[in-house]
Amino acid sequence: MALAKEMMGSSLIERSSFVSSSKLFLNFTSKNATFQQKQNRFLVNPALVPLEQRRVHMRKVAKPPVAAISEDLIKSVPDQKEKAVQFKVRAAVTVRNKNKEDFKETLVKHLDAFTDKIGRNVVLELISTEEDPKTKGPKKSSQAVLKDWSKKANVKAERVHYTAEFIVDSNFGVPGAITVTNKHQKEFFLESITIEGFACGPVHFPCNSWVQSRKDHPGKRIFFSNQPYLPSETPKGLRALREKELRDLRGNGKGARKLSDRIYDFDVYNDLGNPDRGTDFARPTLGGEKIPYPRRCRTGRVPTETDMHAESRVEKPLPMYVPRDEQFEESKQNAFSAGRLRAVLHNLLPQLKASISAYNRDINSFADIDGLYKEGLLLKLGLQEEIVKNLPLPKMVSKIQESTEGLLKYETPKIVSKDKFAWLRDDEFGRQALAGVNPVNIERLTVFPPVSKLDPEIYGPQQSALKEEHIAGQLNGMTVQQALEENKLFMVDYHDIYLPFLDRINSLDGRKSYATRTIFFLTPSGTLKPIAIELSLPHTAQGSRSKRVVTPPVDATTNWIWQLAKAHVCSNDAGVHQLVNHWLRTHASMEPFILAAHRQLSAMHPIFKLLDPHMRYTLEVNALSRQSLISADGVIESCFTPGCYCMEMSAAAYRSSWRFDKEGLPADLIRRGVAVPDPTQPHGLKLLIEDYPYATDGLLIWNAIENWVRTYVNRYYPNSSLICNDRELQCWYHESVHVGHADLCQEDWWPTLKTADDLVSILTTIIWLASAQHAALNFGQYPYGGYVPNRPPLMRRLIPEENDPECANFLADPQKYFLLALPSLLQATKFMAVVDTLSTHSPDEEYIGERQQPSIWSGDAEIIEAFYGFSAEIRRIEKEIEKRNTDPSLKNRCGAGVLPYELLAPSSDPGVTCRGVPNSVSI
Repeated sequence: MALAKEMMGSSLIERSSFVSSSKLFLNFTSKNATFQQKQNRFLVNPALVPLEQRRVHMRKVAKPPVAAISEDLIKSVPDQKEKAVQFKVRAAVTVRNKNKEDFKETLVKHLDAFTDKIGRNVVLELISTEEDPKTKGPKKSSQAVLKDWSKKANVKAERVHYTAEFIVDSNFGVPGAITVTNKHQKEFFLESITIEGFACGPVHFPCNSWVQSRKDHPGKRIFFSNQPYLPSETPKGLRALREKELRDLRGNGKGARKLSDRIYDFDVYNDLGNPDRGTDFARPTLGGEKIPYPRRCRTGRVPTETDMHAESRVEKPLPMYVPRDEQFEESKQNAFSAGRLRAVLHNLLPQLKASISAYNRDINSFADIDGLYKEGLLLKLGLQEEIVKNLPLPKMVSKIQESTEGLLKYETPKIVSKDKFAWLRDDEFGRQALAGVNPVNIERLTVFPPVSKLDPEIYGPQQSALKEEHIAGQLNGMTVQQALEENKLFMVDYHDIYLPFLDRINSLDGRKSYATRTIFFLTPSGTLKPIAIELSLPHTAQGSRSKRVVTPPVDATTNWIWQLAKAHVCSNDAGVHQLVNHWLRTHASMEPFILAAHRQLSAMHPIFKLLDPHMRYTLEVNALSRQSLISADGVIESCFTPGCYCMEMSAAAYRSSWRFDKEGLPADLIRRGVAVPDPTQPHGLKLLIEDYPYATDGLLIWNAIENWVRTYVNRYYPNSSLICNDRELQCWYHESVHVGHADLCQEDWWPTLKTADDLVSILTTIIWLASAQHAALNFGQYPYGGYVPNRPPLMRRLIPEENDPECANFLADPQKYFLLALPSLLQATKFMAVVDTLSTHSPDEEYIGERQQPSIWSGDAEIIEAFYGFSAEIRRIEKEIEKRNTDPSLKNRCGAGVLPYELLAPSSDPGVTCRGVPNSVSI
């Protein structure tokens, strides 16, 4: 606690000398005297009640002390009947500059500097927590102007500090809010304000927000101090402002949004297609009774000309609307733009080359793939320097031709950096199901053979083609029944998610897929061994074989068939990973909770303060995804097997299997049967695969998050009635479920929100999904998928049957057949460029256990101290993960050529590192 006091610099005890030096409290009454005697019971802010008192009195906020005044201002105590004495307090204001400005921005900045001198300036006004008995509104200071704006216009520092001086009455009380009016032409980023001169010590206002010009947004901006208040505890002077700010953020649900707006609202996914380009670019609306899906942020754009229910598109490079404070900050935008430039170059040049020559677009040899890392794409495509100079490239691209070699040369993915042929081995195939980029689909096999849940009248018999004889010889002498009883059989099952789409997928040009099931045996050494792969095609009435089982090879031919079968499994896996586990379960499902938080939870609500770092950038990332990744003819449709049916497949998974109550790590592990409840174990469960890196590391982080959240929740909700009666909290959860997830809101599995345990569980799940779960699924995409044969995002050929005409070609040159089944070179490079960008940490990333302004994000010293404890626990977990990665007994993360499992190691440097857990879904 001492650390928090020292950093926040506002303990009343430490300032007792200042109080005694003036020998004076203004508006002195017996109540003030009583408070002065008891002041040593309070920390940081006079409105903060000690925990023991909080529990008894339900956190009734004590009446704060009033300002102390130095002796040089007043020499005697005024009579209470006399007019209150006025005095000055000072504001220290931090504004963050842009590093790079275009000509127009520079011009407007200089214009603002000039007009600031003649009164078109930045005006601040302090708002007291106390109500003015005369006006029945809050007490206010005089207005104050930011000093020296024009003098500091040319300061090049990242942060510029300004001051302002307010005149306040002696009975003003404690400031709880501040309004800011920007009379300039240009917006500015307000980082923080600190008010000094009150007896309670410095009052901090962490702002971190863009303040728009009054000409664009006439109203005053409201910022609240860092003191958290439940709605029922809101001081009288702040109640109306608290409500007004939330009303402003909700908007009225009408009209198109401007980029400078700060309005959060809901809408369906009706902007993925572009029917005005033609029927091939039309896409169904996701969200609604017909196709259930989570809601996204409303933009209010006009409908398309050909479909009144489809929203018109905004194409790159024009920006998509998200509320202004959700947009990328400059360093993040620069990193993202650099990645996008690489992607543009990677895609542009091959397409140009393909259009001007008869270049073979297929991968002809493994050397073609290796050359992408060694020689660079230009040389690989045979584009000589003189040809490049004559190509009609955009000016921007032409200017950087000297550096294109670096931009177009891919980093060697980690999967082939230690062992070039690791991806071919069965043990690596099994290891990636536990420690790869998609370790969340492995499940325990409880019934053999497995049974489909699809309607047999539509999709054919539910029975699998797997038989005991397929696997009996692979079980280390066990019978199938013994292996089931001893929890030795596991499965990755994509049968039911893919089969309903296969007819449509396989009719697409250059797309061929199966619905796969893979059976694994858990070996005595703790690794998974694939022992059978079932490949299913849609059931046909003609009786042709729709199911096929492939087992580990015994000769050259079966070896290539086995490799092709594994490639089809990986292609299925890549699609489910991207469309369901990554996009749906961490990006799309989080957006409703974020929108509702901004609409229903005041910035001074303690739960908003807890969630704030875990919502950073997510709305912007999701908007950019709708613009270019998951849209019609976007990167996802271009690169993944389901093609134009990608998002319909994602929606099918939402309808059939997404459950918020199973999204927390322990519940998910138990649902998949890879863990069983066990109260004697540290996390309340026992893993049935002991060396399961994602689960073992994940449980450490889950536990740390849960303990931090429980400490936080218990601080503000010592009894359940406070949760039930918290209007903002209940509205947030209700809107998240009944509006944000409206299509599933009637399901009986939604958790209730009545007790502290309920709230802890809900918040822990949200923070887990935004931080660790997203990190585990995202930042390994290039390290594992950047080598396309390891995880082909799409396949272009089925495995030939004996009577197929293709069979002769396969037998004659199996390697060529395998490579032709993979994506083309153009598809591969497009995919590689995108996952390279998605796997990149930006320089301004905030990792779990970190926060902006860590010592003042809350005015509650006990919570600040608890957060430092959480940060220390995260550092301890990182050391434990490092230790596990050097333990030779853990063969799924340590061994010759084996990649260590670092995707849940909390910290990271910028770039593609295959590690690091950011606070939020920030890429």
